[in-house]
Amino acid sequence: MSKKDLQRFKKGSNLFKKIQNRFIRRHKGKIIAIEPDSGRYFIGDGELETAQLALAEFPNKIFSFFRIGYPVVHKFRSQNAYAKRVR
Repeated sequence: MSKKDLQRFKKGSNLFKKIQNRFIRRHKGKIIAIEPDSGRYFIGDGELETAQLALAEFPNKIFSFFRIGYPVVHKFRSQNAYAKRVR
């Protein structure tokens, strides 16, 4: 990740922290894409839907993606952790 990309992500992250609370009740668990330069955001049920909404408006921009109400968009687990929970 370039320094410019990191700065853009941090800007998007700061915007998300400022606006997240107004969406938690109605959109918890949904994905938000923020265009850091304009501050515009797009909300969808999944990453693909959200990305399509965002790119329709800003086809040549880079977005920061977040899951509303959660600290991360994805959570990766090992196969063993999943198998232990299922048993």
